[in-house]
Amino acid sequence: MNPRRPAVGPALRISVVICVHTEDRWDDILAAVESVRAQSHPAHELLLVVDHHQRLLDRLREHFKGACTGANAPSAPSTPPLIMANSGPRGLSAGRNTGIAAADGEVIAFLDDDAVAERDWLRHFAAAYADPAVMAVGGRTEPAWESGRRPVWFPEEFDWVVGCTYRGLPPGKVRVRNVLGGNASFRRVAFDLVGGFATGIGRDGDRRPLGGEETELCIRISRLIPDAVLLIDDRSVIHHRVPAGRQRFGYFHSRAYAEGLSKALVARSVGARDGLAAERRHTARVLPAGVLRGVRDALLGRPGGAGRAGAIVAGTAAAAAGYAWGTLRARRRRPPLPGTRVGGPGDGTAATAHEGAAA
Repeated sequence: MNPRRPAVGPALRISVVICVHTEDRWDDILAAVESVRAQSHPAHELLLVVDHHQRLLDRLREHFKGACTGANAPSAPSTPPLIMANSGPRGLSAGRNTGIAAADGEVIAFLDDDAVAERDWLRHFAAAYADPAVMAVGGRTEPAWESGRRPVWFPEEFDWVVGCTYRGLPPGKVRVRNVLGGNASFRRVAFDLVGGFATGIGRDGDRRPLGGEETELCIRISRLIPDAVLLIDDRSVIHHRVPAGRQRFGYFHSRAYAEGLSKALVARSVGARDGLAAERRHTARVLPAGVLRGVRDALLGRPGGAGRAGAIVAGTAAAAAGYAWGTLRARRRRPPLPGTRVGGPGDGTAATAHEGAAA
């Protein structure tokens, strides 16, 4: 394939999509929006996609209408965010696909609704796209613990549980199998060629805290665009809020189990070899070293050492159990996993087969 080469450099137009689903995060949503507005590389446009929540949709439209016209808001930008309803089924994947369909930037970036981006977040993304082979760029996500500090038992190797960059990822600007969805960007042409995020894998607001849709998409990109380069640049930093409820072991365990379920769905779509390659390396190399560090810290009397070692073992076991159950359930059901192709604005999402991506 020979995809068209969009413009790069300072003029690169980056659309930012933030998917929102609950009024409980109202202050977080506003903070996320302001962090995008303050970028050193200005966003071409900002799109807020509301996931089947009419009251939140109305409230956002009223708020930003007032923010742009009110006399008490002289510092507000002249152009408000584009606010729209998720036109597909409930869930993060369909919400992102709605934003992709409506955006007209050459690059589309995604920011979690409970995160804030540092000022140069988009600038580092834009610089990476100077290489025309680059199809996706992610960044570093730091946890912002609501309690003010990391729980002593919480291992850095499992920071992915709270949507953050975890110990074991290489530092700097490096090639990766997949970027992390809450702090990521993609060339528009990648979606044009391979479709959007698969529905049926990630979060839908009502079920377990699933994930993995960005992994499946990135593997699909690499398969269908053989020369594609996917990067993480750890200078593109966001800070992701971790509420008190996600600092408890119960959430840690359930999220690890849900990740196993998600990986079973990803492996079903793209095959276990690609779908689990990075996870096997992490399990074989990073996690044993983390357990040994925890045991060492416990022997030296350092706080939390035994807890961290135990959490790594428990989290690994939970993820393995989720994967085993998810694989068994998939074998029993065996229907094709729905993919998603991105249409034009207003098209919604259409379920299609993953061309070239099925296991």
